[in-house]
Amino acid sequence: MTNMAMSVDFLSAFARLPGPQQRNVRSLIARFSSNPTASGLNYERINGAKDANMRSLRIDGSYRAIVYKPARGDIHMLLWADKHDEAYQWATRRRCDVNPETGAVQVYLPQDDGPADAPQATAERAGPSGAFASLKDRELMRLGVPAAMLPEVRGITDEHGLEAIEARLPTEAHEALFYFLAGESYEDLVREREAPATVDVDDYNVALQRPDSQMRFAVVADEMELEAMLNAPLERWRVFLHPSQRRMVERGWNGPVRLLGGAGTGKTVAAMHRARWLVRNLPQGRILFTTFTRNLAADIAHNLGAICTPEEMQRIEVTNLDRWVVRFLRSRRYQFQLQFGGRLADAWQIALDVRAATLNLPDAFFENEWEQVIQAGAIANKQEYLAISRIGRGTRLSRAERAQVWPVFEEYRAQLAERGVKEVEDAYQDAAALLAAEPAAPEDPASYAAVIVDEAQDMGAPAFRLLRAIAPPGANDLFITGDGHQRIYGRRVVLGRCGINIRGRSRKLRLNYRTTEQTRRWAAALLDGRHIDDLDGGADDSQGIRSLTRGPEPQLAHFDTREEHDAHLLACIGRLAEEGDSLRGACVAARTSAERDAAAKALREGGFACVVLGGNATDDERRGDAVRLATMHRVKGLEFDHMLLASVNDGLVPLRLATDAADATAKEEAETQERALLYVAATRARKSLCVLSFGTPSPFVSSLGA
Repeated sequence: MTNMAMSVDFLSAFARLPGPQQRNVRSLIARFSSNPTASGLNYERINGAKDANMRSLRIDGSYRAIVYKPARGDIHMLLWADKHDEAYQWATRRRCDVNPETGAVQVYLPQDDGPADAPQATAERAGPSGAFASLKDRELMRLGVPAAMLPEVRGITDEHGLEAIEARLPTEAHEALFYFLAGESYEDLVREREAPATVDVDDYNVALQRPDSQMRFAVVADEMELEAMLNAPLERWRVFLHPSQRRMVERGWNGPVRLLGGAGTGKTVAAMHRARWLVRNLPQGRILFTTFTRNLAADIAHNLGAICTPEEMQRIEVTNLDRWVVRFLRSRRYQFQLQFGGRLADAWQIALDVRAATLNLPDAFFENEWEQVIQAGAIANKQEYLAISRIGRGTRLSRAERAQVWPVFEEYRAQLAERGVKEVEDAYQDAAALLAAEPAAPEDPASYAAVIVDEAQDMGAPAFRLLRAIAPPGANDLFITGDGHQRIYGRRVVLGRCGINIRGRSRKLRLNYRTTEQTRRWAAALLDGRHIDDLDGGADDSQGIRSLTRGPEPQLAHFDTREEHDAHLLACIGRLAEEGDSLRGACVAARTSAERDAAAKALREGGFACVVLGGNATDDERRGDAVRLATMHRVKGLEFDHMLLASVNDGLVPLRLATDAADATAKEEAETQERALLYVAATRARKSLCVLSFGTPSPFVSSLGA
């Protein structure tokens, strides 16, 4: 097989080809990789091309593939595929170079004026000007700007000017220039980029191995890898990683790593590639990949199977943490039954009945105190409760009041013990204690070479103390991804207090690959002014995060009645069908299962096929071209071309029951959690977002507009 690389643009173009042409491309690549000079391929130069190394291949009488063949070396690079005239037009106008400063392979579209060697000289004669006047030409090139595009970049005066040429710039150049305009220093920007000491601009084989190149090019190792790429051409995450992701994934770490990033920035993708890297680079031992919910674990297992071999998957265990702890405790002959999903109602009521009559505290206070102080702090007795810090709790308690509160928790534990029951958070503590007393031997199913944690913001302190016990301190022990903006289960954690030291090993992803910039900004505004933590006692925000794609502004549609609301929902789905969109790319999400089911009923009565997402979305995907419906909780971890949020009404968003709280602080936290849930649902959208309401709209959206 000849040395071949494939660009992300080629895969996108391939995905748009009609079925017969896709089959022809597969045959063409197979023949070309065996013998590039074989007759019938029509492997030809492209006359009049800006770049003399552009070539074409005949797909059939009407379609052509574009290949780049560097003047030196044995590599062929598949760049594009299209109808004959369109393919030639694409190839004629574009250039492909190795950037002499970054060493990355770049495909870009310069202006049509002047010969290829004129732009840099013109820029130097004209002198620096515009928004990037403080940067020298070489510094701009160090940020990824091709020499041929320096004059255009020099002419940019603001963000709108940069946006106008975004599609013609290499991705890394646009990204760096955007952040420079946003106020980041040149020094900080280049610090994130590993510049090679020397660059041979004619050595494409070496250039293709650099992180900026691997963001858009993949060298095809064998026919199996080629087939896998062509079988799922739009699933770019399988192959192409941003350099910031690759730097986190493909290296050994001296201890725990934390990776932050907003919705759509590729944290889970990085975590999955980390699992593959570990299993390929650690000679022995299994990898535990865990997350909070069973649904997410099932989706991750399915996607990991797309990038790992069956043999590699044998060494990767994917499960949610509750399921893991149940299995572990059973193996240790644990005597208690586990209570999931909150308090054991009758035992909790008996405990509340023992509270002192002099305490003027609502039931919600005890609920919050149990979760946020007793369980989070692993409080075992009255003395520990009297001593623990409660800073940040909304209701202040004197030492004497704490002494009156404690009997409630003591009684609850006694009631649970009498029934042979423990809440799952307490079971986490017990499992951690068992591992501390008797560490797992290498052959033990509870022994792992490394642990990966996804959606860490939804796990509390008991969970992380257990994870610390599962993965004793050492190289590559813990890889943790999360985002406080997406905390929808109300558990805050400070990793350092759980024995997990991430100092010097924390990074943040800033590019949103999923959501359009218009939708991202609308969703981010839901959490403006709210304190969002960084999982380790600090603060996090959405500053510096941007989306790679643009689209329509989110549509806010409010109606007086449910009937009008449902009619508009039907019209939206109907419009997508008329425009040729697959209905499986549309998802209707609601805050409650009752509202989800009401939307499903309306759609079915309107003649549209529907699938209500269950425990495993990958199973649901096999159920044909039908609109997906789900609760807002269920869509976490998924993505769709079009998101329609139904019944975003006052009383439902936020849900009144969810925001009942003991004090102002607890109420604020509960409201932030409800805002985060809406943020999560909105950011599942790849192309468009529609927010529908009737009656009185949610206060969350009525103040934002579109």
